[in-house]
Amino acid sequence: MKKIIYTEKAPQAIGPYSQAVEINGTLYISGQVPVNPTTGKMPEGIKAQTEQVMKNIGAILEVAGYSYKNVVKSTCLLSDMANFKAMNEVYGSFYKEEPPARAAYGVVQLPLGALVEIETIAVK
Repeated sequence: MKKIIYTEKAPQAIGPYSQAVEINGTLYISGQVPVNPTTGKMPEGIKAQTEQVMKNIGAILEVAGYSYKNVVKSTCLLSDMANFKAMNEVYGSFYKEEPPARAAYGVVQLPLGALVEIETIAVK
């Protein structure tokens, strides 16, 4: 049965989608942008933005009863591939052992002018 996941510890959806959906032991987290859910603002710079995105993902994982260890796939979207190395450094700090499969793409533009957006799939 499909279950909609929501937490106030991650940014509210800015369109007609859910923060995450769980079905059959799999959690699908919508692309997270670096909005701080407390202030509604984005930090400056790719490292700070990646850190905020990963914190938002962590909040959703936690409320759904998952952890970073359950993540099997990530898709990283970057507004500029020149930021890949810095994003990768911060991203990697959340997955020190057995990192998930991943794809990273450079895109023309991200919502709200973000530098990075990451979607995530986790499995129990």
